[in-house]
Parts: sequence; C-alpha cells; structure tokens
Amino acid sequence: MRILQLHCDSIEYTPTKKEIKSAEDIIPETKKLEEVVVAFISVEEGDDSSVALNAISQIKYSMDKIGCKKLLLYPYAHLSSNLAAPSTALSLLKEMESSASELDVSCSPFGWTKSYSIKVKGHPLAESSKVITKESDSEKEITSEALKGESKIKSYWKILSPDGTITDISDYNFSKYKKLEVLAKYESAKKRNVDEPPPHVALMKKMAIADYEPASDSGNMRFFPNGRLIKSLIERYVTDRVKEYGGYEVETPIMYDSHHPSMVSYFNRFPARQYNINSEGKKLFLRFAACFGQFLMANEFQMSYKNLPYRLYELTRYSFRREQSGELVGLRRLRAFTMPDCHAFCKDLEQAIDEIKVRFDLSRDVLKDLGIEETDYEMAIRFTEDFYNENRSSIEELVKKHGKPVLVEMWKEKFFYFVFKWEFNFVDSFGKASALSTDQIDVENGNRYGIEFVDENNTRKNPIILHNSPSGAIERIIYVLLEKAAHDSKEGKKPQYPLWLAPTQVRVIPLKEEFSDFCNKLSDKISLHNIRVDVDDRNESIGKRIREAEKEWIRYILVIGEKEANSENLSIRDRQTGNIRDLSFDDFIHEVNKQTKGKPFTGLNLPKHLSLRPQIMV
Repeated sequence: MRILQLHCDSIEYTPTKKEIKSAEDIIPETKKLEEVVVAFISVEEGDDSSVALNAISQIKYSMDKIGCKKLLLYPYAHLSSNLAAPSTALSLLKEMESSASELDVSCSPFGWTKSYSIKVKGHPLAESSKVITKESDSEKEITSEALKGESKIKSYWKILSPDGTITDISDYNFSKYKKLEVLAKYESAKKRNVDEPPPHVALMKKMAIADYEPASDSGNMRFFPNGRLIKSLIERYVTDRVKEYGGYEVETPIMYDSHHPSMVSYFNRFPARQYNINSEGKKLFLRFAACFGQFLMANEFQMSYKNLPYRLYELTRYSFRREQSGELVGLRRLRAFTMPDCHAFCKDLEQAIDEIKVRFDLSRDVLKDLGIEETDYEMAIRFTEDFYNENRSSIEELVKKHGKPVLVEMWKEKFFYFVFKWEFNFVDSFGKASALSTDQIDVENGNRYGIEFVDENNTRKNPIILHNSPSGAIERIIYVLLEKAAHDSKEGKKPQYPLWLAPTQVRVIPLKEEFSDFCNKLSDKISLHNIRVDVDDRNESIGKRIREAEKEWIRYILVIGEKEANSENLSIRDRQTGNIRDLSFDDFIHEVNKQTKGKPFTGLNLPKHLSLRPQIMV
C-alpha cells in the first residue's frame, strides 16, 4: 500500500465520471473539507487486512502529532503500477474507514475520476509518504510467551491499607482516594491506547524541549538544547544517587544474539516486544532492558556471600521496546528510552527484602528531589499469593512507609520471573497511569544466567536478584514535570521547573544598549557561581523581553537601567512570587545556590546572548 499524506487547510473535489465498472454508485456532488488530513491511497496486489490496519494506525499516529482530527481517505491509483483488484481495494479502504471511527473520517468515491483543488499547510510534518507492506514470516515481530500470556493471566485486584487490611477493589470505598481509584480502573482494564495528546505534548514543543522525529521510527524523540540540558541533569543526578547508595556503574551493549542460550528462555519470561536485526547470519535484537547485559557480566564474577548484596548499575541510552503505535504519545511512552537500571545480587530472600526497603527509601527521595511529591503518585504492588502469605509483615511495612492505601495485583501462581514487584505510578489528567520508580524480586535469573556465589558453608548458590529503577525512564520524569506544570497553569498558578533544572535560571535585560557592557560583566560574575544566566540583548521593547522571559519560565529577571547600574544592590524580578526585590549580590547568589544545593550543574546549552540564538520552529 502506498500513501501520500497531506495536512491541508482545505480540499475541494468533484466526482466527474466513473473510471471503472465497479465504481461506487453515488450522486456526484462537490465536497469541500477544511482543516483536514488527506491520505491519497493506492492499494497494491498482496495487501490484506493487516496492511490496512497497520496503515490506518500509522495515519492516526501522525495525526495525533499534528493535532488534527479530520481525515479524508482518497483512493488514488496513480501512486502504483501494481494495483490490487478493485474489489480488494474498496474492501480495504472501507476497513480503514471503519477502523478510524474515533476520527471525523470520510472517503472520496472509489472508481471515479475527480477534479480537485487542494491547499497544503507549510509546516514540516504537513507532507509525508508511506509504503506499507505485508510482513513476511522472517520480518514479523517476535512476541514473547510472557507478553502473549500477560493478557490472559488471572489477576485478583485488591486494596491494601497501611493498617494491613486487604479489600477487593469492588468493595473498597475510594471517596478519599480518587487517584487510586483511577489507577485501579486503568490497571485492571489494561487499556493503554491514548485517545488524544495529553497537555505535556504541546508544552514540550512550546518550551523547545523535545519533538517527534518524523525521519525515525515512531516513539523515537529528538531533544533540543534545552531538553538535552534538562535530561542530562536528571541523568547525572539519578546516577550520582545510585552510586552514593552503593551501585557500581557499568556499560553493556545495546544488541544481543537472539540464539544465545541464556536469551531464548528469558524472552519468554519478560513481557516486552523487541526490535530484531539480521546481521552476518545472526539474528540480533535491540535490548529492552539492561538486565541481561549485567547478568552476563555477573556470570563471570567469583563472588562470596561476603560480597553480597553486590550492586551493578547502568543508565541505558537507550533501551528499546516496540510498543504498539496507539500507545505512543509524547514523552509518556516511547520505543527508545533512557532507563536507570540497578540490579542487586542478594544471598537469600531475607537479604533481598532488607535491600528492597533501602531502595524503596532511595526511590522516594529521588522522586522528591526531581520535583515529584508523594501526593503526585500512587503505589501498586504485585505478588504471588504464596509470597504474600509468607512475607506479609514486610509488605505491610512498605505500605506503612507509603502512608496511604495501595493497589494490589495478586496471582495464584508465579507467571513472570519475579514473585514481588512494587511501583510508583503517576496518574495524569486523562486518567492514564505511568510507572516511575520500581523494584522486583527475581527468583529465576540467577540460575538462568549461571550467576553463583559461595555461601557460609562453601556451597555454590544462585543469588536472588533485585531490579530497581529509582526514577523510572528519564523521559517519563520530564513528562510528569510538564504535566504538573500544565495542571498548575490550569489552576491559575505559574508553571515552573525545579530551579536546578531550569535551562536559564537568571536573565539579565539591558534597558538600553549603553548598559550592555555592564550586563555582560554582571552575567559573567553570576555564572562564576554555577548559575545559568543569559542576556537578552535583542532590539525589542523592554515589555516584550520581560514577557518572553516569563513565557520561558525563567525564575529571576534582572532589568538593568541607569539606577540599577549605579546601585550596590540588584533589583530582582521573582517570577514565582511576582515581587520585585532589592538584594545584595551575595544575598542573591546565596538564595539561588541554596535552592540548587546538592544538585548537578552544567552551563548554558545555548548562546549566552539571545541575539545569537536561532529560532526553533516547533
């Protein structure tokens, strides 16, 4: 199937005559559509229902990105010389139309010659072409047995309260815990598709943080200088915290041999779709986690019980999961993502449970320092019934630390490689839940990967392995911060970044060109104290420059005129409070550094002078 897709201001077409005998019976009339995506489509020989559904899925995904809800399917034989039979083409077009019922969708008459006029928009995503073919057996996505069985597994959903009471979700009173109720409904329904872009998608573009990459696979993002700065600071902070906790940083490959003995069985225990690559006779795949790289490394360690718990850590840029296109949206769910992944090898279950408590506290602290409070997320726990019965007091201890009821998914028997898992979930304004921090107790992979240690009795044993991400995917952290900012804006509050993550923390604005030298020297002096400061030296009105600084969420604005240039104090516009204050230079530096203490720092990732910056068109 070949598609030419255009985002249009308008299209007007008129059927003029039947081109083939099997053309649809219609009364010819002129139609005009505005603000519409037009998909010119040639259905080719060999196309079937799977091609049609793949095509409409890709069209809907791209329409999400540009924010358009109106679609015209336009049969167009001229894109191919290998056309399907008319009956097949019409059938597949109708199937595509019915599969896009959530859109305002229509289809121009099949088999007719038509005159038309069209006005295409001018943005970078307005024009695209697609060739969609039926996958051969060798190209089809390999789906793990765990993923196939995940939707069939029998789960028992309950609420566990801090006092130890466990209640079926159908009997629980959620009146005081509305977000927990949303999480419970979302998880038990297991519906991941997104119907419309959440608020952070517009913000990530407006703030020049990230955008979709039309030249890549769906779910791969590009990060602009501001976004890369924010992302790199979060990466450094999480890595620093894990290393302080005792993690030893390593680096492992991003692709592996599918036929390696340790991989084959692991595929069928890990619920993830993967990307496959054929190279020199080998069937490789892109990693979907850092687990197996670290496990293969640990296989070569000679360990004693005295070495345990032993912690390996990697920040994967990137891990790859071939998520379904309908689930992909903004920074919330991606196909290529950055994941801090820390595995602890423990001598027994008792040590593993003690270790998981330490990592639970670490994860809460990490999220708080990233600007995500306990009120922003809900906790879910998943375990086998046997594990719960044997370790009930330890589970209840974590719930008490959390301080509010948690969602429980209980299994009658072990289905995955772990027997216990906890996670913190952010619930957005659309009722979608996204896992952030998480940890698991893995009872299989020590044996699967031949990882051993020698115990107190000089006996070789396999360790219990914990899988912890103290923050979750870095991109998802940015998603949460932007969703929180969008919510604040809706509530009439000023959206903002945590100050240590703000691409620009201080902006200096000369009132007139004669104060430019003073502003440059002042900005240089401020930057010596690990503060990101820039200078708006553009030939714009002072009002416009202040307004634009506000729109960029810049916390501190210093307007420099004759009075300020001759004063010993600085006149500080504080965006957070809306006040203008006079502070000495040292007091101002102390105020900023106090808020960023203990956090990583990097300098500006754009030219210091705004007059030298290109405009990013998003």
